[in-house]
Amino acid sequence: MTVDITVPVLAESVPDATLLEWRKHPGESVREGELVIELETDKVVLEITAPASGVLAEIVHATGDTVVSGEVLARIDTEATTSIEMATTPPPESPAHPPTAMGAATISPASPPPPPGAASTARFEDRHGPAVRKLLAEHGLEAGLIAGSGKDGRITKADVLAYLDQLEGGQLEGRQIEGHKTASLRTPRLEAPPASRPVPPAGPSEGRPPTGVRGERRETLSRIRQRIAERLLEAQRGSAILTTFNEVDMQPVMDLRERHKAAFEKRFGARLGFMSFFARAAVQALGRFPAVNAYIEGDEIVYHDYCDIGVAVGSPRGLVVPVLRNVETLSFARIESEIAAFGEKARAGSLSLDDMTGGTFTISNGGVFGSLLSTPILNPPQSAILGMHKIEQRPVVVDGTIVARPMMYLALSYDHRIIDGREAVLFLVTIKEALEDPARMLLEV
Repeated sequence: MTVDITVPVLAESVPDATLLEWRKHPGESVREGELVIELETDKVVLEITAPASGVLAEIVHATGDTVVSGEVLARIDTEATTSIEMATTPPPESPAHPPTAMGAATISPASPPPPPGAASTARFEDRHGPAVRKLLAEHGLEAGLIAGSGKDGRITKADVLAYLDQLEGGQLEGRQIEGHKTASLRTPRLEAPPASRPVPPAGPSEGRPPTGVRGERRETLSRIRQRIAERLLEAQRGSAILTTFNEVDMQPVMDLRERHKAAFEKRFGARLGFMSFFARAAVQALGRFPAVNAYIEGDEIVYHDYCDIGVAVGSPRGLVVPVLRNVETLSFARIESEIAAFGEKARAGSLSLDDMTGGTFTISNGGVFGSLLSTPILNPPQSAILGMHKIEQRPVVVDGTIVARPMMYLALSYDHRIIDGREAVLFLVTIKEALEDPARMLLEV
């Protein structure tokens, strides 16, 4: 019987997808649930697994093809004679059986046997994504020594980077250290050379090309990067974007976190971060100024009676904005737990289309990368976005005295077609007041 591998139903906002690298080739056996191909949309990367066990009989669409919902990608023959077990059966120790027509499954006496575990290691590495395989190759790492946190134990890019950090810090056992081919690390430690010996120029491992080399390379934009570019241009062309600024004294929030973070984590199993405070402050401000939570459609303004807040996070494939649903109903613990889950998914590349769809307002935290001040750009069709920035000790006047306080600049970019300057300024002031006196969020004043 033949079973089709098809494109899953894509979201209404995702018209098509691009095929990435096929993990299996015609004639190879597959297991039900095994990853065979990834689809890149303009929002997320989808993993397509085998719907049944058998042999991959035919690939209908090649790597790089554009496909739509329901389209057939490949076909599996569930009754093929090649068994799945053949791929895992070790070669015979002696040539007791002559080679058969299925020569790929046997080894000739004249051919030296492969090292133990070589075939299984190759299949193990093939389960992982292109970014992971590239990192493994660049650093000469053995995939079998790295614990995978992805689906079905697959290694993610974050797993490889964490392993490199441990390797660099000397935190791994001898067997693990011997498991990589080279000692190359992302940031190799170099001893200071003697004074009589000149310091060599920086090499490629330090992010710069060798001296005198003027090379160029071209890479095709990913679907996600193309979509980011389209949406940014759409926001600038279709909106009258202005930005208003303010600053907030983060000392009250920092003191509150310091007093309760241990008890909070013990009770809820989630770290008490800053984002939950900003999300709750935004909910209060959105309730007071509903135009900030609305958008323009044709000649109408569409208001939302709920707060779905997008949280912009970085991922190996670019900026993504997963959405917290109904934040007005969520506790601090629930907000922190969902944000942590989104962060893990973003690093592993496993965010779903549902995670990314919708949103009535967005919060972007450039401060985690060291940004002191910026003007965030709208996420269409939303009408506003709040930008958080780096907390920095600065001199401020408190009760007539100059003191050092942990200050953060806030930026609200908004569509002036729907939001007046007065509303934008008061919205930002409401967030500032809620953060400088967190009791306001509890009392809703």
